[in-house]
Amino acid sequence: MTSHTYLFPPTLKGILRKRYKRFLADIELESGDIVTAHCPNTGPMTGVCDIGAPVLLSQSDNPKRKLKYTWEAIAIGNTWVGVNTAAPNRIVQQGLEESWFSQLNGFAKLRREAPYGSQKSKIDFLLTYPDDSLAYVEVKNTTWCRGKRALFPDTVTTRGQKHLQELMEMVERGHRAAMLYFIHRGDCDEFAPGDDKDPEYGQLLRQAVKAGVEILPYRFAVSPEGVQCVGQAQWIL
Repeated sequence: MTSHTYLFPPTLKGILRKRYKRFLADIELESGDIVTAHCPNTGPMTGVCDIGAPVLLSQSDNPKRKLKYTWEAIAIGNTWVGVNTAAPNRIVQQGLEESWFSQLNGFAKLRREAPYGSQKSKIDFLLTYPDDSLAYVEVKNTTWCRGKRALFPDTVTTRGQKHLQELMEMVERGHRAAMLYFIHRGDCDEFAPGDDKDPEYGQLLRQAVKAGVEILPYRFAVSPEGVQCVGQAQWIL
């Protein structure tokens, strides 16, 4: 992989045999052994939880961890899809520091998990620019798709609705606000709200666009070596 790339630690390949209790997955390794891996994804994983599909696992040597393995990605057809919802923020931080996102370049200071808004949330990234202006950036992991169109959300998300409301509030206060949809697969070149899963979210997203919230759907191609930012998707509202 070349530039704009987040490199994985060494990964293991296996086959998904079962996902259960939301946080657990049984994986058959190439050796034939069955291991239980942490599933770092609390959502329904619509379209990206196919039993029998190839998967990638990372491995931890931390003796304090209950589970040694973490499920990182799954192959859907010919496309690797990232399923670790903790990964996008790590990757976006690297991308911000390395100027992958042209709309957000030039900041002087980056702060993660900064409190904000009347509903007392924490923003994923608060960027401060040399002129002391602020940009509030929220990141949403996006894996559900129909054809070449990525969709978010894949279930009702009251938390996501609240984030849109708070980003609009920041715009009203005179700040920049952006929603960065992290399309965690390389086969989608369009983005749209998942209206049939959460119509209220779709309405709020369209309202947010009119209010001045910036929509940044970025595509990330996943491979066993890592995750590469391959540019923006066209958003369709």
